Amino acid sequence: MIELSERALDSLPPHVRVPRFDRRSLRAGIVHIGVGNFHRVHQALVIDDCLEERGNEGWAICGVGIVPGEAGRAKAATYRKQDYLYTVTEFAADGSARVRVVGAMINYLHAPGDPEAVLLRMSSPDTRIVSLTITEGGYDRDKVLAEHDPNGVPRTAFDFIVEALERRRNAGFPPFTVMSCDNLRSNGDTTRAIVLALARATNPGLADWIEREGAFPNSMVDRIAPRVSADDRRMVNGFSGIEDAVPAICEVYTNWVMEDRFCNGRPPFKRFGVTMRDDVALFESIKGRLSNAAHMMLCYPAVLLGYRLINEAMGDHRLVKLLRDFWRIDAIPLVTPPAGVSPHDFTEQVIERFANKGINDQVLRVAHDGASKIMVFHSKTISQLIAGGGALDREAFMLACFARYLFGRDGRGQSFPVDEPQLSEEDWTLARSRDPLAVLRLHPFRDLHLAESGAFRQAFARFSQAIAEKGVSRVLDELVA
Repeated sequence: MIELSERALDSLPPHVRVPRFDRRSLRAGIVHIGVGNFHRVHQALVIDDCLEERGNEGWAICGVGIVPGEAGRAKAATYRKQDYLYTVTEFAADGSARVRVVGAMINYLHAPGDPEAVLLRMSSPDTRIVSLTITEGGYDRDKVLAEHDPNGVPRTAFDFIVEALERRRNAGFPPFTVMSCDNLRSNGDTTRAIVLALARATNPGLADWIEREGAFPNSMVDRIAPRVSADDRRMVNGFSGIEDAVPAICEVYTNWVMEDRFCNGRPPFKRFGVTMRDDVALFESIKGRLSNAAHMMLCYPAVLLGYRLINEAMGDHRLVKLLRDFWRIDAIPLVTPPAGVSPHDFTEQVIERFANKGINDQVLRVAHDGASKIMVFHSKTISQLIAGGGALDREAFMLACFARYLFGRDGRGQSFPVDEPQLSEEDWTLARSRDPLAVLRLHPFRDLHLAESGAFRQAFARFSQAIAEKGVSRVLDELVA
């Protein structure tokens, strides 16, 4: 096994693709906050390809981690030891794989350990884009504003963005484009609203400048990037012949659609696979309401049935039927697809992607932060079904399964970890109370007013009682019959 480093690139096995550019000539034009698996197999690969073209040397990435504590420091140390290189192994549905070393990231800063270094990098005129993958829950505007301390050290990604933009304004530099790459409807508009609210709370003049000069393009991003377990790491490292402490795994499929709205230049994205269009909202809708929503529809009954891998759950014909019924009856009639996109073909591709055995995508990875994800990917469908008198069975069944999932035990009596960072202590007390409608009253779901909808309340109560009496398996049988 060859330890991954800059000096080892010339000695790697021939089946491994290595960076085809001189990393010593690169400059960090992009600061990316939240270097998780998704960024590393999505945006970073586009930039890696871009850097192979002469003239793009100024678009390398400086990663920024905002996770505090030992875990955040260890991640920074690992990247530094590997010269900020890592491997990506892409698995096709037929089981074939290809591996590459990604060299687009040339530095990595740990914000809690050295916030000033992050601010200096973001306020440098070399930085022209600040991008984000901080997960859906990181865009809670009320929480961001509540955590902000104008006289303290920046804590959230938005604290760093606003402080860096203020320094740039004071120095006479133009703003950078803020580019959200998270699974969020209107992610650019949402980011813009939070940044402006935070800036206006401390400096109205700064907010006016950002509003006038800045840019926040909306984008749709799509690729499955599971967590990498210790077994996964040994497997992909064995395949590559490289000792990589932080390898990434993904499917072959990838998609990125983005508005061409930048204020300080951008890489030639279109030449490297990014679709630049004005109708991003339509792509967001079909992806979020058909693909991401199907992930949520699948994962909660799946975990209660004892499945731990998405591809194993897709071997249960009842769960596949549940998804097909959700699409055909509930979601597709409410979605307007972009020109040239067939919802039927799209959902058939989703079936194939979810069934990919190569990536071992974890059910609990998908279930994580469900209170936020359900609102992002199901709220519009639920609201439209209620308003239009549509069938509520599948949405009510999903939420009844989510309610059982919160107890962390499946139908076989096996326990599993529950990770719901958006639920407060008050929410947890309510969720575990004797109130049969408790989940409908949780704070993250407050805007849906589900407990006040007679039709939804009745459907949810019916499924909750049936699951308690018969178990998820029998209820699923009846639902898809």
